[in-house]
This record gives sequence, structure tokens and C-alpha cells, in this order.
Amino acid sequence: MKIVTINGQNHKGSSYHIGRMLAEKIANPENITEIFLPRDMSSFCCGCTQCFSKSETLCPHYNQMKPLTEQIDQADLLIFTSPVYVYHITGSLKAFLDHYAYRWMIHRPHQKMFQKQAVAISTAAGGGMKSTCKDILDSCFFWGIGKTYSYGVAVRAVSWTEVPESIKQKIDTKTTHLAHTIQSHYGNIHPKLKTKLFFYLVRMMQKKGLLSETDRQYWQKKGWIGKKRPWK
Repeated sequence: MKIVTINGQNHKGSSYHIGRMLAEKIANPENITEIFLPRDMSSFCCGCTQCFSKSETLCPHYNQMKPLTEQIDQADLLIFTSPVYVYHITGSLKAFLDHYAYRWMIHRPHQKMFQKQAVAISTAAGGGMKSTCKDILDSCFFWGIGKTYSYGVAVRAVSWTEVPESIKQKIDTKTTHLAHTIQSHYGNIHPKLKTKLFFYLVRMMQKKGLLSETDRQYWQKKGWIGKKRPWK
């Protein structure tokens, strides 16, 4: 299984260590690729709408995004990690996800996403993990990712070295269980009913020509306006 971890900050804090722990319980190190933000992508979406109206290749940051997108597309599992920043994901991770708005189902979802799994991991000394994971899972849903999981944990510390051993033991147990669950679904991913229903809603809109011509042509080329589906 190929894994890509997308880390919402450059330094290796508690969120990173939990993501790495999970990844290593599923795959060998040579099959794990790490993305760090903002190190690997430092630009903010400038709202030019070129990706929507014409092509994502016209994005001013396309050359930065292209190798990261290729890594994501080749992965079987995506692990997103983010500490809680004012009850939400880091600004760097938000900026990264903003660049993929054109891949939401309402526009031009990538077929491979429907066969992938994704995990949202968030930590804080106190609270805010649920809303932080939701920020990530919103994009995962609208990308069409077939199966998603979330794990938020209050580590009661500001660095991994200071996390109490009792909490680390619970994290180890949780990540072991989660790893087994992910492995059991590998190669047999079926999108949830909610994902399929939203896909069919957008399909109806595309069929009626209610959305952009660029998106409609994409759906037409994929055969999704007809009988083909991205999860088959």
C-alpha cells in the first residue's frame, strides 16, 4: 500500500508523530511519502478562478502543486495531520486544500479518489480536534474519497516529548486498531451512500448544463453523464 502523509506544519510535533506511527503500521518506509506545509507548498490561492473556468494548469502555482498532486494520485491512503490552530486546521494546510477546489465533485473530481482511503489526525493540548478534523474531511468528501476516518486526541502537551506515557499508550492502541481497519478495506473500497447521492445530484446538474462548460465537457469525456461511474 502506498501512503502519502500531508502534514499541516513543518516541524514534527504530536500530530506528525501519530500520523507517522499509523503509516508505519500499514506500510514499509519506502512506500511512505511525506509532504510538509508550508515547506513543500507555500503559496495562497489568489482566487483567479482559472482552474474552474479553464484548466488547473493555468493556476499561478501549478508547478508547485503538480508533483504533490502526482504523489496524492498515486497513493492508496492519504493521512492528513494538523495541530489545532484556533479550533481549525493550520493556515498552510487550508491554503493547500484551497488549491484543489477544482477537484470537488461539483467541478472535476479525479476518478482515483473514489478508490482511496483517507485519515484526518489532529492533536491539541486541550480541545478543537473535532472541528479541525472536519476541515479536512470536508475536502475528502467533496473530492469523492471512498472511505474516511478521523482521530483527534488531547495530548496535554505542546511537544511530543512531553506527552504523558499513558496517552502515548492509548495512541498506540488506537493507531493499531485503525491500521487493521484500513488494511482490511484495502483494494475493496466502495463510496458511502452520501457520496453517491451527491455525485448523482451533480451529474443531474451537469446533464442539464447548469454548471460550467469546462466541467460539463470533463464529465462528458469521463462518461459519467452516461452510464459510467468513477467507483466501478
